Amino acid sequence: MLKTLFAIAVRHLLGRRRQTLTTVFGVAISTMVLITTNSLTRGLLDSFIETIVNVAPHITVKGEKMRPMPVNILAGQRASGVAFVDNNIHKQEPEEVRNYRQILSVFSLPEYNKQVLAASPYVESQVMAVKGSRNQPLLLKGVLIDREDAISGIRKKLLAADIAMFEKTTNALLVGRTVARDMNLKFNDDVIIIPASGKSRQCKVAGIFFTGINAVDNCVLADLKLAQIIAGLPANKVSGIALKVNDPLDNTLLARDLEKITGYRCMTWQEENASVLSLFARIGYIVFSLVAFVGIVSGFGVANILVTTVFEKSRDIAIMKSLGFSALQLVSMFILEGFIVGLAGAVAGGVLAIGSINLFASLPIESSQGPITKTGFSMSYNPLYFFLVIGVTVIISTLAAILPSARAAKLEPVSVLRDSSL
Repeated sequence: MLKTLFAIAVRHLLGRRRQTLTTVFGVAISTMVLITTNSLTRGLLDSFIETIVNVAPHITVKGEKMRPMPVNILAGQRASGVAFVDNNIHKQEPEEVRNYRQILSVFSLPEYNKQVLAASPYVESQVMAVKGSRNQPLLLKGVLIDREDAISGIRKKLLAADIAMFEKTTNALLVGRTVARDMNLKFNDDVIIIPASGKSRQCKVAGIFFTGINAVDNCVLADLKLAQIIAGLPANKVSGIALKVNDPLDNTLLARDLEKITGYRCMTWQEENASVLSLFARIGYIVFSLVAFVGIVSGFGVANILVTTVFEKSRDIAIMKSLGFSALQLVSMFILEGFIVGLAGAVAGGVLAIGSINLFASLPIESSQGPITKTGFSMSYNPLYFFLVIGVTVIISTLAAILPSARAAKLEPVSVLRDSSL
């Protein structure tokens, strides 16, 4: 019986080829757009996470102390206690990590050396860079190049450089590509660095790097000792310590544990990029809403063709019921028609989506996709997204056939066959 119902359903659809093909084409286009859009948004998120995990520190030990002076100095005292404050005006101390070498030794302890793979102390300060008539405020970051390379792999991201010159020359700089483009800096150029306080220094460009993270490519790297001098910090103080851990996707408990041990704020890369990750989540909700909306529109197209089929095939349906076809069998036949239209359109849309994804991924254009810069669009090829969108489209198309099929099941053979207009 199922084979017979399938044959009748196919003949119904082929009997109105133009309308059927139009509906299938509409379902295919909507499926292609949904898969491509989802691939783009998910690809961007995956690319962002991959870039951050490979380049940025997984945990950053900040200079913010976890045990600050209490705000309410009367807390825990007698209710009748009185406090007087006289000339309580102090210069705000910069956030810094003191005795950072002792903290580095903590990471080599047996309980942490397998979790913390690398640690790189750094010093950050805002400076003014001047070359000829060009000047630009930027972030100068002092690092130990070998330790920094273990965190970000900076050596592999150098476009033009002489690492030996950077290591041996006191005033050598590694310049981010964005800074190099804005100031027209090239390898071996001279640039003057003017700190907020202290004397200016003439430095030499020992290399240009490109990581793909806009915030990193918009700064310059210097030797840690030079950065400490520029920032006015003694040898035992740094702005923070960057850590690379064994499991960057599950690092919250380790960060909280390190806060207790070091006494300083430890920020995970998820916390540092919470606003960006939240934006991706909102985009995901929008894409999901789009899937539901377009799927419903496709369902209306499928329902339209089936309503027309029921209207035009009323006599055939009446004859089928007279020959012994039950109402359930007729409902199944029209639901089968909706399933065929939805499946054909969804599969065709999936094939078109593969082509559109490959097209976007192969476009040789450099785009700044939010916080990262990449050549070409970051597209996701996860088969799960294909099956999800195709499955939702087929389900909606099948459900859209319920109303027309219910109408067909309610037709009375005698009334239909008496009506000469049908």
